[in-house]
Amino acid sequence: MTFDDEWAALKSDARDRQSAQMSLNTAGAQPGVPASGTDSDLVVHRDELGAVGNEAFRIHGELRKRADVAGAGADKAGAGTTARAAAELQGHNFSAGGELYTTLEVWTSQVKTVLQMFAHISNHLDYSKKSHANDDVEIAATLRGRDGSAVPVSELQKYVK
Repeated sequence: MTFDDEWAALKSDARDRQSAQMSLNTAGAQPGVPASGTDSDLVVHRDELGAVGNEAFRIHGELRKRADVAGAGADKAGAGTTARAAAELQGHNFSAGGELYTTLEVWTSQVKTVLQMFAHISNHLDYSKKSHANDDVEIAATLRGRDGSAVPVSELQKYVK
């Protein structure tokens, strides 16, 4: 099977599996969702975004507490038990001391990267909700006819063609 054949088959399978919720060009009316099927073609429920954002925030907090190897068992100077063990090993000329420092640095760097990713997810979802709500208000205010009514989609499509 060639790449083009395989790619065409994958696209066809994806199209077949596509749910009605993910269809960007049509949106049927949904009970309990204001204006669904009339003015919007992309619907994301805030509850769904809120759940993802809350989970990212929760995981961020748990990971920060549990994965802090560098700060675990910190003494008055702020050095954790792992760093003190590495220093002790190096002080007795064990090469494992330097390797333990390297391991600690790599671990800390990777944990910080994962923490930043979860923080970014949570913050971005909060920002996206606010930004899209403001965009909707601005677009609704801008796209009005002379009489104040909404501009129909058929009229808008004249500008796209």
